[in-house]
Amino acid sequence: MKLATIRTDGGHAAVRVDGDAAVEVGARDVRELLSEPNWRERAANASGRTHRLSTVDYAPVVPEPGKIFCVGLNYRNHILEMGRELPEYPTLFAKFADALIGSRDDIELPAVSDAIDWEAELAVIIGTTVRDAGLDQARAAIAGYSVLNDVTARDYQFRTKEWLQGKTFEATTPLGPVLVTPDELPADAEMTCEVDGEPVQKAGIGNLVFGPAELVSYISKIITLRPGDVIATGTPGGVGHARKPPRYLTDGSVLTTRITGIGELVNTARGRK
Repeated sequence: MKLATIRTDGGHAAVRVDGDAAVEVGARDVRELLSEPNWRERAANASGRTHRLSTVDYAPVVPEPGKIFCVGLNYRNHILEMGRELPEYPTLFAKFADALIGSRDDIELPAVSDAIDWEAELAVIIGTTVRDAGLDQARAAIAGYSVLNDVTARDYQFRTKEWLQGKTFEATTPLGPVLVTPDELPADAEMTCEVDGEPVQKAGIGNLVFGPAELVSYISKIITLRPGDVIATGTPGGVGHARKPPRYLTDGSVLTTRITGIGELVNTARGRK
């Protein structure tokens, strides 16, 4: 099953994606839907207002997550290209909801940075409240997966040893277009990223150092995870900052982030006006 949050005249609506149609399921957004214990049955059986998928305006699949955890250094090739050692534990940082945009929205280039980089990522979306989870419980707590690009201001990121300030600039992080439940996501799904049509990143989502269930288990020992919380699982090699010379997004750059079995984000970088 595929779920999305779309923008409507009245605000937002959670929808089930069926082929070329988006069917409203009676919740304001995907987070509200996931907060209901029977969300799977409700979404599967809904028969609300129907929209042509080609005309919908996607909001972030979870517009206002309670928490957004991000994982750094979680693909072997990216760890090596950044000159670091393989981690013993997940490298965690946070992002805030104001950073999120929809799958076709413009990326707002910060006026204070000229080092805006791309990071294609698989996003995990939590569907059940979970705390101190073992791997089986953690796996069962995953509602589904989505596509995220952790667009990063590298100059701000490396001003200090803490990364958050470079990771959560407002209106920079596309998330969507849909949530795909685990039963529909191929284990060998491939993630790619393109800048102006040029491939820059490519990896199988199974090549993570710490997989989704391990991350949910680890984070749940720190804090309770709740429906709609998001975990961005890390990026593979190919980021612009590691290139010689470095390459960054500029006004008009088109960033395409795709995971087979989920969908794609197509976002144009725009300078603030």
